[in-house]
Amino acid sequence: MSEQTKILIVEDDKDLVAALQIVLQKRGFDVVAAYDAPGGLAKAEEARPDLIVLDIMMPDATEGFHFVWTLRLREEEYFRTVPIIVISAIHQRTELRFYPDSADGTYQAGEFLPVQGFIDKPVDPAELLREVERQLGLARGGER
Repeated sequence: MSEQTKILIVEDDKDLVAALQIVLQKRGFDVVAAYDAPGGLAKAEEARPDLIVLDIMMPDATEGFHFVWTLRLREEEYFRTVPIIVISAIHQRTELRFYPDSADGTYQAGEFLPVQGFIDKPVDPAELLREVERQLGLARGGER
């Protein structure tokens, strides 16, 4: 492998970002971070990560949802297919779910958020590594 696999973390909790970076870097991943959705979109454009780890609840409430919709609506295939793993405590703290209750002109009722994986907070490092490896394997056409 000529280049390290690059992972983008989009999370507003800087301590959690630091902890996740340590876990992922120990496994040999190149890790970049952004602390809000606009920064995450800019980093995705600049760094072209192989996978994105994304928080939903950030400074502007459900900012992670908007990140996903904005990224997935871009024309370039990369942005529509880069694997995203959501890390969130949203199901424990709110009534929000990862799909809309009614159609909005773009997405149909019940259509799931177009991400590949979900991990509940607090994040178990072993579970994170398993899911990252699994999603990278699937994205590369393998099975894990």
